[in-house]
Amino acid sequence: MARVLILGGTAEAAELAARLAGDDRLETVTSLAGLTRLPNRPAGQVRQGGFGGPHGLAALLKEEGYGALVDATHPFAAQIAHHAAEAAEAAGIPRLKLVRPPFERKEDIRFVPVASMEEASAAIPSGARVFLAAGRRELAPFAARKDIWCLLRMIEPPAPGEVLPPGELVLGRPAADPETEMELLQTHRIDHLVSKDSGGRAGAKIEAARRLGLPVILIERPPVPPGDSAGTVDECIVWLERTLFRAREEIGRV
Repeated sequence: MARVLILGGTAEAAELAARLAGDDRLETVTSLAGLTRLPNRPAGQVRQGGFGGPHGLAALLKEEGYGALVDATHPFAAQIAHHAAEAAEAAGIPRLKLVRPPFERKEDIRFVPVASMEEASAAIPSGARVFLAAGRRELAPFAARKDIWCLLRMIEPPAPGEVLPPGELVLGRPAADPETEMELLQTHRIDHLVSKDSGGRAGAKIEAARRLGLPVILIERPPVPPGDSAGTVDECIVWLERTLFRAREEIGRV
């Protein structure tokens, strides 16, 4: 039986774990950072917490006999992506980066590309009403802007005393359909959207902004480490089949 470690926390990671759960040739473990509570526990085994950097992850991969590492973390989780690449190389096992495609660059979407949250904050005109799709650790540049109004959406409520930009907070996950996102934007009279280029389900708000003709200040993705990559769970499963099982079969025929 081959062991696979999935670095999770995304919908793609959960889907991958669910689809691999029925394969009796595999034992899967999904690792979660534990920053956000997930609505459903991934299939298979689950571990929570850090590894102690790339050296700690490499040691775990060796000691627990993993045959492959799938990094299915968020497209903006740059540090763990590089740690995963370094650890897999040190452990001598194959690694795949599963990363969803970026938002489609349609001609009628008013994208304003920027490299960071600081640049995004600076790009917002005074007096704007902004839908701010950002993590709680990324709000400081916007909290300093007292001349804008921000609509924030968080999965979990902020901690007591946490500094937020001026505006309003709504709790919940992103809607999957553009109509619901359009209603949210129109209700709060939003005229600018700030978003990471996270892709996936978050595309509903981008489509809503397109239909409403709103500018989208888009934080570009960090580059991924060199190596094997896949854009879908299907491609990841093909990679695992080829990497873990076909290679063994070919060796057995030699």
